[in-house]
Amino acid sequence: MDIYATKGTFLALQLSGHRCKRIRAGNQFKLGDFDIMPFKTVHDAAEPVGFLIANSKGEKLLFLTDTAYCEYKFKGLTQIMIECNFSNDILNDQDMPTGQKQRLLDSHMSLERVLDFFEENDIGKLEEVHLIHLSDGNSDEKLFKRKVQEVVGVPVYVCGA
Repeated sequence: MDIYATKGTFLALQLSGHRCKRIRAGNQFKLGDFDIMPFKTVHDAAEPVGFLIANSKGEKLLFLTDTAYCEYKFKGLTQIMIECNFSNDILNDQDMPTGQKQRLLDSHMSLERVLDFFEENDIGKLEEVHLIHLSDGNSDEKLFKRKVQEVVGVPVYVCGA
């Protein structure tokens, strides 16, 4: 099976070989019927990226996880899979080491940032949203689903719950 990742990811995981296919943020590539545009994300990993995946039918899936926020704007999205790791209110009520709390703030997306993302992007063609990478102790599945659904007006699913 081919593995598609950035150089930084391959180096960090010490992976190499003919099945390792290097991708770069900002360089679109084709995989079967899909056009895939990797873009930079903000996380404490080696060269992380998110993906905008489009097909010939005009469908566009945004996959965005392990990032503190998204600096890009997207048009015509039909599906979104987005990290919604924690809520600032829940996190502030938690008793955890300062370093751990700061890491969450610096490298993971909060409910508040997710809601801002939807307000700043074109969601007129949106059909569904999948919330991913919720924190076990710093999230509330029902609250997150309700808040996002109020903004997007389409079905919202929580993956892994």
